[in-house]
Formats: sequence, structure tokens, C-alpha cells
Amino acid sequence: MHALRRILHYIQGTKHYGLHQYPSSTTSLISYTDADWGGCPDTRRSTFGYYVFLGDNLLSWSSKRQPTLSRSSAEAEYRGVANVVSESCWLRNLLLELHCPIHKATMVYCDNVSAIYLSGNPVQHQRTKHIEMDIHFVREKVARGQVRVLHVPSKHQIADIFTKGLPLILFQDFRDSLSVRPPPASTAGEY
Repeated sequence: MHALRRILHYIQGTKHYGLHQYPSSTTSLISYTDADWGGCPDTRRSTFGYYVFLGDNLLSWSSKRQPTLSRSSAEAEYRGVANVVSESCWLRNLLLELHCPIHKATMVYCDNVSAIYLSGNPVQHQRTKHIEMDIHFVREKVARGQVRVLHVPSKHQIADIFTKGLPLILFQDFRDSLSVRPPPASTAGEY
């Protein structure tokens, strides 16, 4: 009940906030993904979240509980990588159909070094056979040059906003970096 009150209080105080879009000359896809390994106290399933930017503008986002249990933080994070790579492929195809092809690799930022290693290392390890399909899917995109999976320090991992509770200042900084903010002050009628 306490959590519900906090959520309602937050919503009440931010109902005038919106997602702002700005003209941008950058035409690259950049994404951030994160997972909280075993974060649900009841099911021990992980929650993953991601954001995809087209240039400076937030284009797509998601936060979901993973449908299966992950045996390690690397697996939970890697499943998040696979989900954002899948979304990025869909967006690349959509932009191609709209005659706005993306020529650069999609940058995927993840704060788990093991998940990054799995995305580019063709060696199959005994511990990762159960996530083989996700691994092959992402590796194929990396090998084709369509995706690059890179490390981002946890303190700059804006996808954390979808996967865990954050200190207020960090939450507000991450929210601002997503261009979610109140509307600009109105200047109508002012001289």
C-alpha cells in the first residue's frame, strides 16, 4: 500500500511532464539496456529495460519481467541485450521502408562485461548453452556490423530507471536525459 501511495504521489506531481522531441542531424540508433538479476522477490525473475534513441530523441523503450528464470546476472543482462537488438532490427527495417536507412551500426550500451563478451565471442561455453538462440542472434548482428555492444559504467546506465529503485537525484538526471520533462514556460502574451 505504501508503494502505491508513493507511485500515485509521483504521478500527481508529474502529470504535466511529457516526452520532448527535437530536430537532430544525427541519424544513428543508440540504445541502453539493463536487467536486475532475480529482482522479483516472489518469482526471482529478472526485469529488463531498454531505451533506443534516434539521434538525440527517444524513439522506443520497454520494461518487462523476463518470462524465464536467469541462472546468472550475465544471462539476465544478455537476454536484455537480445531484446534491444531485436527492437533495433525492427526499427532499422522501419526506417529503411520510410527511405531513411541507418548506415552505421546500432550502438548497444550494457553495464555487464560478461554479456558484452558473449555478444562478440564465437566460443560456446558449457554454462551458456541454454541461451544459445539469443547468443547466435546477437552474434550474427554483431558479425554483420549492424550492432556493436559496448560497456557503459553503471553510474551512466540510464536503463536503470526501468529496472531498480534509484536515489532521487540520479532518477531525475536519468529522466531528464530521456527528454521527459515539463513543457517549456509559456511566453504567450509576453512582450
